[in-house]
Order: sequence, then structure tokens, then C-alpha cells
Amino acid sequence: MLFVGDDWAEDHHDVYLMNDTGKRRASRRLPEGLAGIRRLHEMIAEHAQDPAQVVIGIETDRGLWVDALTAAEYQVFAINPLAVARYRDRHHVSGAKSDGADAKLLADLVRTDRHNHRRIAGDSPNAEAIKVLARAHQNLIWARTRHTNGLRSALREYYPGALEAFEDLADRDALAILHRAPTPGDATRLSLSKIRAALKAAGRQRNLDSRALQIQETLRREQLAAPAAVTAAFGASTRAAVGIIAELNRQIADLEAELATNFEAHPDADIYRSLPGLGVILGARVLGEFGDDPNRYTDAKCRRNYAGTSPLTVASGKKRAVLARHVRNRRLYDAIDQWAFCALNASPGARAFYDQHRAAGDLHHQALRALGNRLVGILHGCLRHHTRYDEHTAWAHRQSAQAA
Repeated sequence: MLFVGDDWAEDHHDVYLMNDTGKRRASRRLPEGLAGIRRLHEMIAEHAQDPAQVVIGIETDRGLWVDALTAAEYQVFAINPLAVARYRDRHHVSGAKSDGADAKLLADLVRTDRHNHRRIAGDSPNAEAIKVLARAHQNLIWARTRHTNGLRSALREYYPGALEAFEDLADRDALAILHRAPTPGDATRLSLSKIRAALKAAGRQRNLDSRALQIQETLRREQLAAPAAVTAAFGASTRAAVGIIAELNRQIADLEAELATNFEAHPDADIYRSLPGLGVILGARVLGEFGDDPNRYTDAKCRRNYAGTSPLTVASGKKRAVLARHVRNRRLYDAIDQWAFCALNASPGARAFYDQHRAAGDLHHQALRALGNRLVGILHGCLRHHTRYDEHTAWAHRQSAQAA
């Protein structure tokens, strides 16, 4: 077999090739792009004829370069940079580091320890597209949350009446009024008809008159006031923040439509949507992060470990502790946490499982994490057998155990 270490940078790759015994076969710095990947294929072809006999270690699992390596049917392993640092310390105590040395280190790591690392999955283009869209959609939601929190903090400094009038600052009603009245002075001059027109233009169709009156009364109440110059400055920043949040709302809606279209076209979409608590967007996030390579997870435990829902046992001597995993796929764990919460009202079995853990002394998040771990196992079984979720099948064994 041939083992290749690839230490990548923005514009180049340092590669190191070694054989089964660790003997150097070749090493070179290659440029990023088509010319570099073509030269790497040529170097590999000089020492190996079968792509399946080529094992590559690289500190990333995405990008056009990685796509080209997997397309060539090499065994490509994504090595966590933290694991590389630990491996380096294990063999070298001087602290020296270079790109060429790291390439050799990666080659040696996959030669001896690849069984402890994750091979890059062969996901379909459809699953990759879903992951790209789902992550972009979530990034926009996180950005909207940051801007909304910033707006809330600013309003607290000079315009507390707006916080009383609007609970959700990203809501269309709040954005419509704050755009027209970014300061308390502007708000007192808003007539009932102008507020009503703003709400209608923003899309509100019901309770226009009552909501407009409620907003006017709240904004016209007496409140502490900041100096005029400070208020004007805050007003300008609020108008800008409102514009950003409104645009984020539009982009999020557009991405949701695109994400839903791609998700519905995936052959496993029906299985994902059959599970309690999983809708189109949440199902797309879970599918995108898990991928659809049927050989990636050998069993439910592997899928749970990747999700970060399975507990971590730390034992030494007479001490033993069961802890939550903190090294995990943050996006996937967040999606599963939401999934478990939604499943509480969609599945009697999920609710009973959660209640059982709560009765045993688990806190809310501990019980929710246990439920998420269980749901991931159910999902694995459904995907493995290509069957839709069945409430009775999923929870019958627990009901039988409780009855006994």
C-alpha cells in the first residue's frame, strides 16, 4: 500500500509518500488547483497501480481538492488537527514544526493509526448540496440572531418603549415600525393610520386596528430619554440594523425554499420526514450532516458517536463518571436537540421515554439528550432497512419491559 500525507495551505500542498514500512517514496510541494492535483495523481501512479491501495491523510474533509481525491477512489481520511498535534508530541519533543514535516507526520499517522480516524464519506451530490444549503441557512439564522441581539441591546439604551411593544425584534411588525420610527420622538409622531399602513405593507392581515392601537399606546408612554445627539446616533444605527435584519429574513426565506426543493428530491426524504419531530428544514439539516453514504456508519453506535449524543464514560481506579460529549459536530447536535424537543409532542413513545428519564432524576437537557440519542438509533434502523418510522415498532420493546 501507499500512504500519502497532505499538509494543505491556501495556495499549496506539501505531500509526502511512504510505503508500508514507512520508507519515503516521494515528497513535493504542489500548487493548489488543477495542475497540482494532476501532478499528485502522477506521483501516486508511479508507486501504486490500484487507487484502493492508496491511503491519504489530510486535515480537512471538504473542498475541491478533497473532492478530487475521493473521486479518484483513494482512501481519504480527514484527520482532526488536534489529533495531529497530539501525534506530533508523541514522537517529537523538540516542538519543531514545518509543512513538510507535517505531511510526513500525516502519512505516518494513516499508516499506523488510520483505524482510529474517520474515512471521508462518499456522499451523493444531492446530499452534499443539501449540506451546503442547510449550513448556509443556519449561518443566516445565527447572523440574524446576532443582529437582533445587538438591536435589542441598543434599544435598551435609548428606546425601551420599543422593547415593550415588540417581543420579537425580527418580526415583520417590529421591523416595519422601527424602520419608520427609529427614535422615541419619531414614534410619538406616528398616527394610527400610519402605523396601520406600515403593518399592512409588512404583510399583516388580521387584527390590524387593534394591533396598531396597542403599538401606538405603548410607544407613546412616558419613558426615560437619552440626550438628543445620542438618540439621533442610536436612531441611525437602529435604521441600519433593521435593514440588515429585514434582508436576512428575505434571504432565509429564499434559502428555505431552495433547501426544501433539494431535500424533497432526495430518496431518503420520506424516511426522514416519517420520524416524529422532523419537518423539511430540520430533516434537511440532519440528513446533510449525517450524509447518505450507506457504508459510513457500521452500526447505530457509530452514528450516535458522530452525532455527539452518546454519553462519554471517564473511569480511573475507583472513580467513574458518565459525561456529555463536548467534542462533536455542533450543527448536527443542535439539530438533534431541536428534533428531540419537537418529538415530545409528536410521539407518545418519545414523551414516555423523556418522562422516564426525568423521573429518574435527569435534568431537562440530560433527558432531551438521551431522547436524541434514542432517536438517532431509530433513524439508523430505518435507513438501514429502508423503512418508514413506525411508532409501535420503535417503542414496543420499552413498553413490554415496563409492563413486565
